[in-house]
Amino acid sequence: MQLILYIILPLIGLILGWIIRWLYARVQLSSSEQKAERIKQDAVKEAEARKKELFLEAKDQLLRERNQQEKDFRERRSELQRFERRLLQKEDNLDSKINMLEKQSQAITDRERYLEKKEDALEEQEKEWQRKLEEVSGLSASDAKKLIMDSLENEAKHDAQALLNKIEQEAQLSAEKKAREILVATIQRIATDVSSEVTIASVSLPSDEMKGRIIGREGRNIRTLETLTGVDVIIDDTPEAVVISCFDPVRKEIARVSLERLIMDGRIHPARIEEIVQKVKKEINQTVFEEGEKVLFDLGIHNMSPEGIRALGRLHFRTSYGQNVLQHSKEVAIIASLIAAEVGANRMITRRAALLHDIGKGIETNGDGNHAEIGMDAAKKIGEDARVINAIGSHHNDIEPSCIESVIVQIADAISAARPGARRETIDNYIKRLENLEKIAIDFPGVDKAYAIQAGRELRILVNNEAVNDEQASELCKTIAKKIESELRYPGRIRVTIIRETRIVEYAR
Repeated sequence: MQLILYIILPLIGLILGWIIRWLYARVQLSSSEQKAERIKQDAVKEAEARKKELFLEAKDQLLRERNQQEKDFRERRSELQRFERRLLQKEDNLDSKINMLEKQSQAITDRERYLEKKEDALEEQEKEWQRKLEEVSGLSASDAKKLIMDSLENEAKHDAQALLNKIEQEAQLSAEKKAREILVATIQRIATDVSSEVTIASVSLPSDEMKGRIIGREGRNIRTLETLTGVDVIIDDTPEAVVISCFDPVRKEIARVSLERLIMDGRIHPARIEEIVQKVKKEINQTVFEEGEKVLFDLGIHNMSPEGIRALGRLHFRTSYGQNVLQHSKEVAIIASLIAAEVGANRMITRRAALLHDIGKGIETNGDGNHAEIGMDAAKKIGEDARVINAIGSHHNDIEPSCIESVIVQIADAISAARPGARRETIDNYIKRLENLEKIAIDFPGVDKAYAIQAGRELRILVNNEAVNDEQASELCKTIAKKIESELRYPGRIRVTIIRETRIVEYAR
């Protein structure tokens, strides 16, 4: 029984607790609903009040905007009225101007008609005067016009020639002054050896008996020497001397040195000749390379191919008019570099082109091209710059110079070759050059006499003053100078002077 009570009493307690909580929840729910209802009613009232307030504010704003729009409308209407008044005023002004222009146009039309009538009258009067002038002068209008045109043309030519002469004189003065400054600065700064070595073509003998030993039995010694060196050994009646002839200066030098050593050694036979020649060839080849490297080192030029170095070294044994070609090339390189520095050209390209300008003289070839063409081909093969190649080909005007460096090489080459003591020529060539110089001038019409003076550095020409006037004399001087440039080869430059004078001679008896 007690166990049942223990079970039933908790159940009853639980049921009572649940009932109490349910009742409490119902009471709380009822109070929450009432509270929510009150809140809802308050919110509705507040929304109604806010709605009325917003309605009133919108109405006020609408009134304000309407008033502002009416104000803007009134202002725009007044502005449009002002514009309308201005347009009306402008229309009135335009109408008045149009009326004025119509009046002026009518006046201009009347004036044109009057001028046309006046012009017709003047034309008639001009024709009458022209007929009278033709009757008085005896010339037609076309003849008179031609006469006037010829006179004006001659006068214009005279004025143009005078102006041209003045401009040329001013340009020549300024150009000569600037060129003189550059060359003086260059010459003052240059410090190169002036040498005029001559390739020796003869070998001195201790006695004439040595000629027989050089020839050898049945000529075997001289044949061996000629075969190994590629030269011609000439033994004639010249006392105590043997002449060596060869177009190649290196082979000529090998033969000369070999023969001198054989003479000093005294043992002259084919085996000894072959031994000496082989030894001298190696020495000369080494000398060629060393001379090429030396000049490159002195000038500060790098990146030269071995073929180019050997070609430069061969110039050491080459002369032109008695001037050593390698020394001449080195001198040209120094002068050209200094001129390039003065005029703002590329000094390295100019120096390199000037050194290589005569490299064709040191190239062995079987072709018939001149040394400029050979030098161009060689420079292309060793990969030189296009400006260097152009300078080599154009230094004797075989092709046109394409850059300032090529022109500088031409100038430096002329300076080196034309300086006193640099070159020499035979008396026959000298006389022939002077005769050709005078002959060129004599062949021109109007030239009476021509004299080559100052060792061919000046050509003085006397012209007939009746056949040649001042303008023609100036043109003739230029033409003769250009013909000399195109037909003659000469060092330096030649001054052409034309003398035109009138001489009147009377005798007092």
